[in-house]
Amino acid sequence: MKRIILCFFMFFCVYGFSQNTESYQKSPVFPGCETEPIDNLKVCFNNKINQYIFDNFRVPEIVQEENYQGDIKILFEVDAKGAFKVLYVDAVYESLEAEVKRVFGELPKIAPGTYNGNPTYFQYSISVKIPLVNPQEISNEAYAPAETVHSIADLNETVSKEYDSINNDIVPYEKLEYSSQLNIPFRHTYYARFDGQMNVLGTNSHTAAKPFVYAEVAPYYDFKAEKEFMAKGSDGWWGRKLWDEHLVQVQGKDYWFVIDPIFDLQVGKDTEADFNSTYNNTRGLIVQGGLGKTLNFSTSVYESQGRFAQYFNDYAESLKAFGPDPAIVPGRGIGKSFKDGGYDYPVAEAYLSYAPAKFINVQFGHGKNFIGDGYRSLFQGDAASPHTFFKLNTKFWKIKYTNTWMWLRDVRPEIIEDKSFLTKYMANHYLSWNVSKRLNLGFFESVLWTDTNGRGFDINYLNPIIFFRALEFESGQGAGNAIVGASAKYKWNNKVNLYSQFILDEFSLGAVKGGNKSWKNKFGYQIGVKYFNAFKVDNLLLQLEYNRVRPYTYSHDTVVLNYGHNNQSMAHLWGANFSELVIIGRYNYRRWFADAKFIIGKRGFDYNTEEDSFSYGADIYRNYNERPFDTGVEVGQGITTNSFNAELQTGYIINPVSNLKLFTNISFRNFNPETNSADLANRDTFWFSLGVRTDLFNWYYDF
Repeated sequence: MKRIILCFFMFFCVYGFSQNTESYQKSPVFPGCETEPIDNLKVCFNNKINQYIFDNFRVPEIVQEENYQGDIKILFEVDAKGAFKVLYVDAVYESLEAEVKRVFGELPKIAPGTYNGNPTYFQYSISVKIPLVNPQEISNEAYAPAETVHSIADLNETVSKEYDSINNDIVPYEKLEYSSQLNIPFRHTYYARFDGQMNVLGTNSHTAAKPFVYAEVAPYYDFKAEKEFMAKGSDGWWGRKLWDEHLVQVQGKDYWFVIDPIFDLQVGKDTEADFNSTYNNTRGLIVQGGLGKTLNFSTSVYESQGRFAQYFNDYAESLKAFGPDPAIVPGRGIGKSFKDGGYDYPVAEAYLSYAPAKFINVQFGHGKNFIGDGYRSLFQGDAASPHTFFKLNTKFWKIKYTNTWMWLRDVRPEIIEDKSFLTKYMANHYLSWNVSKRLNLGFFESVLWTDTNGRGFDINYLNPIIFFRALEFESGQGAGNAIVGASAKYKWNNKVNLYSQFILDEFSLGAVKGGNKSWKNKFGYQIGVKYFNAFKVDNLLLQLEYNRVRPYTYSHDTVVLNYGHNNQSMAHLWGANFSELVIIGRYNYRRWFADAKFIIGKRGFDYNTEEDSFSYGADIYRNYNERPFDTGVEVGQGITTNSFNAELQTGYIINPVSNLKLFTNISFRNFNPETNSADLANRDTFWFSLGVRTDLFNWYYDF
């Protein structure tokens, strides 16, 4: 403590002495000032340094071309040996900074300044105007650098201008998100706007692995032009923020960020329910931005309370996790009880997106991914809750290669240890190859594993180029669950695309050749077609899709190795043992939009009775060894159930930048099992709702 006090005492003594003994200070002597009296050395130095900058500074071409007018702030030093050193430069253009350093680097050594006869350093701050102004045309005082000698207080005063310079760097927001590495929020409705452009004959685009980043789609679709076309052009601040802009948008040197509120406020009526109304009340915030040209970030937080149609609530409660909370809201997360039959379900999603090179993108975050060109995916869908992931996208030649590693949860009571959910891991590889200007082929493989024998996240599965099936055998029986698949897309012309997927969970050549419909034939397939600008109507998309998955696909005899997360399927939301026909129409005109969807399905459910407790293959969380028979296995076995879902949504986009929508939604659901049970009953639901929503992810109501 004594030493500290002594140091402070000496500092203030020296500082005070320096402030009151100006006659003992001598400024650096610039060439040509040697004959000047001591009192004039400072003025001479000012004149010489400013004239030198004016004579030697070359304004870069880009600055001249853009007719830039402004100031360059420079903090520099003449050290105790008389050498010039640039300490800080504040300029709008990097080329201006480089030119300042070049000019000062060519300055000769001069006679250093002195203090009490001893050489010392002097620091100066100076402002250089662009376009350049001859210092002979203005007064010395107006152009004189501010001098700092020995003074810590004065130096801090000079450096504090750096804070002010940040505000000076702020420029009007240039919509940098639309060329960034940010994900385009995956909404089937919004992706339909540019799906046709990405599938034009001859493009080298890859459309299966979603969500896309803006930089990936920008060559095919002009997001800025879209927003400008839809803009209302309001002059007032409130009008701009409501109709055309982010709530907060800031752009400076090498950074930008935007902030928007999130809303999903809706009210509706379910004719089947015994409660008065359905509702959802979501409030949140999303922050997105970029640092430099290669790093982007996004984070969103949702606080929600909701009560949905009765069938949806029943399904949410059938997904219940271990613990006191009554439900898992499909696609969102665990829901706590809220008032009369409602759920409180907070959700947080975030990710970092980094592109160290043009051909690669790396992401780490908490959210969802999707693989496929259809409404459904048999590889990886987005109907389950958000989860932690690490994703690597590599694009070169005619290939895009997507690697995704995921941390998933099994939340069932029988799996719980020490009141903690079980963590399991999934790794996916998906290779997309544009064979020709019309044909695309995709190859998929996935493996799930758990912390058996304390291996945790098995480093073997970090290899981005490997066949998981072979590695699964090496790790031991029951070490993992490997699934393989293939996809194809054919561009018939610029308006019609055909697409397909095939998933294989287990292959037995003998069972296939036997032709007796063995349970081992665990596979599924998808066939679909898209018709862009259908019947010569701009922005009208028609889509037809058929999905069929055999019983026991995605399940395993080690029940934690099923293809699921949070009691939901990671592929098709119906699990397995179903066939489905999907018919979709989407249309948009400026800010108006309309979607129509019809789904006809055949499903098979378990009886879940004392007399019949077998697994018939729909529930991927059940052990497939609990099957009632080995052969004669057919889609729809068990309690055969026919279902029909019809949904019509129409609305108006309030703000196309934040995707805030005013909408109304009408749906009808008929669920018709051949045999009623405690879990299954014939139900007809008519659900009407309207509201305002920031549309950032897919809601699925067709369970």
